[in-house]
Amino acid sequence: MKRAELSEFQLEEGDFKLRLQRSYSAPAPASVPPVAAPPPAAPSASGAASPESKAADEGKLVTSPMVGTFYAAPSPESPPFVKPGDAVTEDTVVCILEAMKVMNEIKAEEKGTIAEVLVGNGDSVEYGQPLFRLR
Repeated sequence: MKRAELSEFQLEEGDFKLRLQRSYSAPAPASVPPVAAPPPAAPSASGAASPESKAADEGKLVTSPMVGTFYAAPSPESPPFVKPGDAVTEDTVVCILEAMKVMNEIKAEEKGTIAEVLVGNGDSVEYGQPLFRLR
């Protein structure tokens, strides 16, 4: 909305109604709590790791800033933006998220190396869902 200089957007389709309004007087409220989908985990025969040790093993996460569809490459014929082992900086584009037919480039926002891609190409993602793990 900021880039397109929109102050209000409204969509009505059947019984579905969506209205977004941009406030200029204060930063956008964080009224929608992050919803992180649990990462797929294989059960361990030796038991689950403690939350502290698991967090240390995960490294930094690049999470989804919106609900949308994950695309690893700019087009089906192109190679992915990044793959495990690639070094990234804060400005490195790591994927595209499509939301309401708008393609949004997502940047790493941290320095590191891609350790793991946590989402499949064409998968639907939720706000706050981990997309990549960095080390």
